[in-house]
Amino acid sequence: MTVVTAAPLRPAAAIDFGASNTDIVVRDGGSTRHWTLPTDGQPDEARVRHVLHAGGVSARDVEWIAVTGGNRALLPSAIDGRVLHRVDEVRAIGRGGLALAQLESALVTSAGSGTACVAATGEGAHHVTGTGVGGGTLVGLGRLLLDTVDPREIDALAQCGTDTTHNLTIAEVLGGAIGSLPPETTAVNFGRVARHPVEASREDTAAALVNMVGQVIAVIAINAARAQQMPHVVIVGHLSDLASIRRTFGLVAKFYGTTILTPDAGGSATALGALLSAEQLLRTGA
Repeated sequence: MTVVTAAPLRPAAAIDFGASNTDIVVRDGGSTRHWTLPTDGQPDEARVRHVLHAGGVSARDVEWIAVTGGNRALLPSAIDGRVLHRVDEVRAIGRGGLALAQLESALVTSAGSGTACVAATGEGAHHVTGTGVGGGTLVGLGRLLLDTVDPREIDALAQCGTDTTHNLTIAEVLGGAIGSLPPETTAVNFGRVARHPVEASREDTAAALVNMVGQVIAVIAINAARAQQMPHVVIVGHLSDLASIRRTFGLVAKFYGTTILTPDAGGSATALGALLSAEQLLRTGA
Protein backbone atom coordinates (compact mmCIF):
# COMPACT_ATOMS: atom_id res chain seq x y z
CA MET A 1 0.00 0.00 0.00
CA THR A 2 1.29 3.44 -0.94
CA VAL A 3 0.90 6.13 1.72
CA VAL A 4 0.54 9.64 0.30
CA THR A 5 1.50 12.47 2.61
CA ALA A 6 1.06 16.20 2.06
CA ALA A 7 4.19 18.13 1.19
CA PRO A 8 5.49 20.06 4.21
CA LEU A 9 4.65 23.74 4.23
CA ARG A 10 7.60 25.87 3.32
CA PRO A 11 8.66 28.59 5.76
CA ALA A 12 6.79 31.76 4.85
CA ALA A 13 5.82 35.12 6.32
CA ALA A 14 2.93 37.52 5.98
CA ILE A 15 2.69 41.16 7.03
CA ASP A 16 -0.45 43.23 7.46
CA PHE A 17 0.32 46.96 7.41
CA GLY A 18 -2.61 48.38 9.38
CA ALA A 19 -3.32 52.01 10.18
CA SER A 20 -2.37 51.57 13.85
CA ASN A 21 -0.68 48.17 14.08
CA THR A 22 1.52 46.06 11.86
CA ASP A 23 0.90 42.34 12.33
CA ILE A 24 3.32 39.63 11.31
CA VAL A 25 2.64 35.91 10.96
CA VAL A 26 5.40 33.41 10.25
CA ARG A 27 4.70 29.77 9.49
CA ASP A 28 7.43 27.14 9.64
CA GLY A 29 6.10 23.65 9.09
CA GLY A 30 3.21 23.13 11.49
CA SER A 31 4.15 26.02 13.76
CA THR A 32 2.74 29.55 13.34
CA ARG A 33 3.91 32.61 15.26
CA HIS A 34 2.33 36.05 15.44
CA TRP A 35 3.59 39.37 16.77
CA THR A 36 2.53 43.00 16.53
CA LEU A 37 4.31 46.33 16.28
CA PRO A 38 2.92 49.86 16.15
CA THR A 39 2.68 51.10 12.57
CA ASP A 40 5.38 53.67 11.91
CA GLY A 41 5.31 55.40 8.52
CA GLN A 42 4.75 53.94 5.08
CA PRO A 43 5.86 50.39 4.21
CA ASP A 44 9.23 50.08 2.51
CA GLU A 45 12.09 47.59 2.38
CA ALA A 46 13.59 48.80 5.65
CA ARG A 47 10.21 48.51 7.38
CA VAL A 48 9.75 44.94 6.16
CA ARG A 49 13.16 43.96 7.46
CA HIS A 50 12.50 45.73 10.77
CA VAL A 51 9.16 44.06 11.53
CA LEU A 52 10.52 40.62 10.66
CA HIS A 53 13.63 41.21 12.76
CA ALA A 54 11.42 42.07 15.75
CA GLY A 55 10.37 38.43 15.73
CA GLY A 56 13.87 37.09 15.20
CA VAL A 57 13.36 36.47 11.49
CA SER A 58 15.11 37.77 8.38
CA ALA A 59 13.71 37.77 4.86
CA ARG A 60 16.23 35.09 3.89
CA ASP A 61 14.77 32.75 6.54
CA VAL A 62 11.55 32.33 4.52
CA GLU A 63 10.69 31.24 1.00
CA TRP A 64 8.40 34.21 0.31
CA ILE A 65 6.55 37.05 2.01
CA ALA A 66 2.87 37.96 1.63
CA VAL A 67 1.94 41.59 2.24
CA THR A 68 -1.46 43.19 2.68
CA GLY A 69 -2.94 46.34 4.18
CA GLY A 70 -2.26 49.98 3.49
CA ASN A 71 0.03 51.09 0.65
CA ARG A 72 1.44 47.64 -0.03
CA ALA A 73 1.83 48.79 -3.64
CA LEU A 74 4.77 50.93 -2.49
CA LEU A 75 6.83 47.80 -1.86
CA PRO A 76 9.13 46.22 -4.46
CA SER A 77 8.44 42.83 -6.02
CA ALA A 78 11.22 41.20 -3.97
CA ILE A 79 13.32 41.90 -0.88
CA ASP A 80 16.65 40.18 -0.24
CA GLY A 81 15.87 37.71 -3.01
CA ARG A 82 12.46 36.76 -1.59
CA VAL A 83 9.34 37.37 -3.66
CA LEU A 84 6.63 39.58 -2.17
CA HIS A 85 3.07 38.47 -2.89
CA ARG A 86 0.56 41.31 -2.62
CA VAL A 87 -2.76 40.06 -1.26
CA ASP A 88 -6.02 41.99 -1.49
CA GLU A 89 -6.97 43.08 2.01
CA VAL A 90 -10.63 42.08 1.72
CA ARG A 91 -9.61 38.58 0.69
CA ALA A 92 -7.12 38.41 3.56
CA ILE A 93 -9.71 39.52 6.13
CA GLY A 94 -12.22 36.94 4.95
CA ARG A 95 -9.77 34.07 4.72
CA GLY A 96 -8.15 34.81 8.07
CA GLY A 97 -11.45 35.26 9.88
CA LEU A 98 -12.81 31.96 8.58
CA ALA A 99 -9.60 30.16 9.52
CA LEU A 100 -9.58 31.48 13.11
CA ALA A 101 -13.28 30.71 13.58
CA GLN A 102 -12.99 27.35 11.80
CA LEU A 103 -15.95 28.12 9.55
CA GLU A 104 -16.64 27.71 5.84
CA SER A 105 -18.66 30.92 5.47
CA ALA A 106 -19.36 33.97 7.62
CA LEU A 107 -19.74 37.71 7.73
CA VAL A 108 -16.21 38.54 8.89
CA THR A 109 -15.83 41.96 10.47
CA SER A 110 -12.37 43.40 10.96
CA ALA A 111 -12.47 45.81 13.89
CA GLY A 112 -9.16 47.62 13.67
CA SER A 113 -8.65 51.39 13.57
CA GLY A 114 -11.84 51.45 11.52
CA THR A 115 -14.24 48.62 10.76
CA ALA A 116 -14.81 46.61 7.57
CA CYS A 117 -17.46 43.94 7.02
CA VAL A 118 -16.64 41.18 4.54
CA ALA A 119 -18.84 38.35 3.27
CA ALA A 120 -16.48 35.39 3.12
CA THR A 121 -16.74 31.85 1.80
CA GLY A 122 -14.21 29.26 0.75
CA GLU A 123 -14.45 30.64 -2.78
CA GLY A 124 -13.61 34.25 -1.96
CA ALA A 125 -14.73 37.40 -0.20
CA HIS A 126 -16.28 40.75 -0.99
CA HIS A 127 -16.66 43.97 0.96
CA VAL A 128 -20.19 44.60 2.21
CA THR A 129 -20.08 47.69 4.41
CA GLY A 130 -18.19 49.23 7.29
CA THR A 131 -17.87 52.21 9.59
CA GLY A 132 -15.26 54.70 10.65
CA VAL A 133 -16.03 53.71 14.23
CA GLY A 134 -13.35 51.35 15.52
CA GLY A 135 -10.23 51.18 17.62
CA GLY A 136 -9.13 54.58 16.41
CA THR A 137 -12.41 56.00 17.74
CA LEU A 138 -11.90 54.31 21.10
CA VAL A 139 -8.37 55.64 21.46
CA GLY A 140 -9.13 59.10 20.03
CA LEU A 141 -12.07 59.68 22.34
CA GLY A 142 -10.06 58.07 25.13
CA ARG A 143 -7.59 60.92 24.76
CA LEU A 144 -10.35 63.54 24.89
CA LEU A 145 -12.48 62.00 27.64
CA LEU A 146 -10.08 59.94 29.75
CA ASP A 147 -6.67 61.48 29.10
CA THR A 148 -5.27 58.15 27.91
CA VAL A 149 -4.52 56.53 24.56
CA ASP A 150 -3.80 53.12 26.06
CA PRO A 151 -6.56 50.72 24.93
CA ARG A 152 -5.71 48.30 27.74
CA GLU A 153 -6.24 51.04 30.32
CA ILE A 154 -9.55 52.01 28.71
CA ASP A 155 -10.56 48.35 28.76
CA ALA A 156 -9.68 47.95 32.44
CA LEU A 157 -11.53 51.13 33.40
CA ALA A 158 -14.62 50.11 31.41
CA GLN A 159 -14.85 46.76 33.15
CA CYS A 160 -15.20 48.60 36.47
CA GLY A 161 -17.70 51.23 35.29
CA THR A 162 -21.40 51.66 34.50
CA ASP A 163 -22.36 53.02 31.10
CA THR A 164 -25.80 54.29 32.20
CA THR A 165 -24.17 57.12 34.12
CA HIS A 166 -23.91 58.73 30.66
CA ASN A 167 -26.34 56.73 28.52
CA LEU A 168 -30.13 56.76 28.38
CA THR A 169 -31.91 53.42 28.17
CA ILE A 170 -34.93 52.45 26.09
CA ALA A 171 -36.98 52.24 29.29
CA GLU A 172 -36.15 55.86 30.12
CA VAL A 173 -36.94 57.13 26.64
CA LEU A 174 -39.87 54.91 25.62
CA GLY A 175 -41.09 53.50 28.91
CA GLY A 176 -40.41 49.86 28.05
CA ALA A 177 -39.02 47.36 25.58
CA ILE A 178 -39.20 47.79 21.82
CA GLY A 179 -39.29 44.76 19.57
CA SER A 180 -36.70 42.24 20.74
CA LEU A 181 -34.73 44.90 22.61
CA PRO A 182 -35.15 44.81 26.41
CA PRO A 183 -35.74 47.97 28.46
CA GLU A 184 -32.10 48.21 29.59
CA THR A 185 -30.81 48.54 26.02
CA THR A 186 -29.03 51.80 25.23
CA ALA A 187 -31.36 54.26 23.52
CA VAL A 188 -29.06 57.29 23.39
CA ASN A 189 -25.30 57.09 23.80
CA PHE A 190 -24.18 59.89 26.12
CA GLY A 191 -27.78 61.07 26.10
CA ARG A 192 -27.92 61.75 29.84
CA VAL A 193 -24.96 64.12 29.77
CA ALA A 194 -26.52 65.83 26.74
CA ARG A 195 -29.43 66.82 28.96
CA HIS A 196 -27.46 68.04 31.95
CA PRO A 197 -24.02 67.73 33.54
CA VAL A 198 -23.38 64.46 35.35
CA GLU A 199 -20.89 63.38 37.97
CA ALA A 200 -19.10 60.48 36.33
CA SER A 201 -15.96 58.57 37.21
CA ARG A 202 -13.31 57.68 34.64
CA GLU A 203 -14.60 54.12 34.91
CA ASP A 204 -18.16 55.14 34.02
CA THR A 205 -16.97 57.29 31.13
CA ALA A 206 -14.84 54.44 29.80
CA ALA A 207 -17.81 52.07 30.08
CA ALA A 208 -20.00 54.47 28.08
CA LEU A 209 -17.29 54.87 25.45
CA VAL A 210 -16.77 51.12 25.06
CA ASN A 211 -20.52 50.62 24.97
CA MET A 212 -20.91 53.07 22.09
CA VAL A 213 -18.02 51.73 19.99
CA GLY A 214 -18.91 48.08 20.58
CA GLN A 215 -22.61 48.54 19.88
CA VAL A 216 -22.05 50.38 16.61
CA ILE A 217 -19.75 47.67 15.31
CA ALA A 218 -21.90 44.76 16.48
CA VAL A 219 -25.17 46.16 15.09
CA ILE A 220 -23.59 46.90 11.71
CA ALA A 221 -22.06 43.42 11.58
CA ILE A 222 -25.32 41.66 12.48
CA ASN A 223 -27.35 43.66 9.97
CA ALA A 224 -24.74 43.09 7.26
CA ALA A 225 -24.80 39.34 7.91
CA ARG A 226 -28.58 39.25 7.64
CA ALA A 227 -28.57 41.32 4.47
CA GLN A 228 -26.04 38.93 2.92
CA GLN A 229 -27.82 35.85 4.32
CA MET A 230 -24.61 34.76 6.00
CA PRO A 231 -25.05 32.15 8.76
CA HIS A 232 -22.40 33.42 11.17
CA VAL A 233 -20.91 36.69 12.40
CA VAL A 234 -17.19 36.71 13.20
CA ILE A 235 -15.41 39.79 14.54
CA VAL A 236 -11.62 39.92 14.42
CA GLY A 237 -9.03 42.69 14.70
CA HIS A 238 -7.22 44.05 17.72
CA LEU A 239 -10.33 45.75 19.11
CA SER A 240 -11.85 42.30 19.63
CA ASP A 241 -8.96 41.44 21.97
CA LEU A 242 -10.43 43.74 24.65
CA ALA A 243 -12.65 42.00 27.20
CA SER A 244 -15.00 44.95 27.61
CA ILE A 245 -15.56 45.16 23.87
CA ARG A 246 -16.21 41.41 23.61
CA ARG A 247 -18.74 41.72 26.44
CA THR A 248 -20.56 44.47 24.52
CA PHE A 249 -20.56 42.34 21.36
CA GLY A 250 -22.09 39.51 23.37
CA LEU A 251 -24.85 41.68 24.82
CA VAL A 252 -25.80 43.07 21.41
CA ALA A 253 -25.85 39.57 19.94
CA LYS A 254 -28.14 38.42 22.77
CA PHE A 255 -30.52 41.34 22.19
CA TYR A 256 -30.71 40.48 18.48
CA GLY A 257 -31.08 36.75 19.01
CA THR A 258 -27.83 35.73 17.37
CA THR A 259 -24.21 34.86 18.17
CA ILE A 260 -21.03 36.82 17.51
CA LEU A 261 -17.83 34.81 17.44
CA THR A 262 -14.62 36.52 18.57
CA PRO A 263 -11.83 33.99 18.08
CA ASP A 264 -8.61 34.21 20.06
CA ALA A 265 -5.73 36.16 18.48
CA GLY A 266 -8.17 38.19 16.40
CA GLY A 267 -5.47 40.74 15.68
CA SER A 268 -3.63 38.16 13.58
CA ALA A 269 -6.55 37.46 11.25
CA THR A 270 -5.65 39.63 8.27
CA ALA A 271 -1.96 38.66 8.27
CA LEU A 272 -2.94 34.99 8.60
CA GLY A 273 -5.42 35.39 5.76
CA ALA A 274 -2.71 36.89 3.56
CA LEU A 275 -0.46 33.93 4.32
CA LEU A 276 -3.19 31.39 3.54
CA SER A 277 -4.23 33.23 0.37
CA ALA A 278 -0.68 33.32 -0.93
CA GLU A 279 -0.25 29.62 -0.12
CA GLN A 280 -3.40 28.81 -2.07
CA LEU A 281 -2.29 30.94 -5.01
CA LEU A 282 1.07 29.17 -5.15
CA ARG A 283 -0.55 25.77 -4.78
CA THR A 284 -3.44 26.12 -7.23
CA GLY A 285 -2.85 29.33 -9.15
CA ALA A 286 -6.18 30.75 -7.92
